[in-house]
Amino acid sequence: MTKVRVNSFSVSLDGYGAGPSQSLQDPLGVGGMKLHHWAWGTRTMRQIFGNEGGSTGVDDEFARRGFADVGSWILGRNMFGPVRGPWPDESWKGWWGEEPPYHVPVFVLTHHARAPLAMKGGTEFRFVTDGIYSAFEQAKQAAGGRDVRLGGGVETIRQYLQARLVDELHLAIAPVLLGKGESLLSGIDLRTLGYECVEHIPGERAAAHVILRRRRPTSP
Repeated sequence: MTKVRVNSFSVSLDGYGAGPSQSLQDPLGVGGMKLHHWAWGTRTMRQIFGNEGGSTGVDDEFARRGFADVGSWILGRNMFGPVRGPWPDESWKGWWGEEPPYHVPVFVLTHHARAPLAMKGGTEFRFVTDGIYSAFEQAKQAAGGRDVRLGGGVETIRQYLQARLVDELHLAIAPVLLGKGESLLSGIDLRTLGYECVEHIPGERAAAHVILRRRRPTSP
């Protein structure tokens, strides 16, 4: 059965999944890159970006699990790039260069239509203008029985959590205080939404890993 998963989503100790003032210079907002120190040095992440070496162990295992059995992705527009409002042109093709690390269809939530964008390595960005449920249905169909990975950003994950469409949520809690930015869980009652902690493991490179899973309703 296809699941919707959030994997390797880093948050600060004070609950922020991104810093303030996202820009070309600060893709994750000011201070946001500090949240991801646990991941950058892992073998999985280095291989994804065409590099050799890297650490193995707990952090690498969680990074690797995040890419296993993924048939499509959903991203908020901020995760695709810093451009706001109507697309001025089609020159912006994402943060990742000519060969993004996805290699499957990626559905980008936006209010402004844009033609699909095929990239090297099998990634195709498809821009969805009619909301999270439409993106969910399209991504599920494109996944072909594999899972849909919800890549973020913060507001996108919040919407899917509140809609009870996220089956599993992996948070990497970094020992960082951002003070301000985009709060992931403020005002969201995960317990009422049916989520419970099923796994918690200390990492090796500045993160603790927590897995939350939504209980499926039992049949009467």
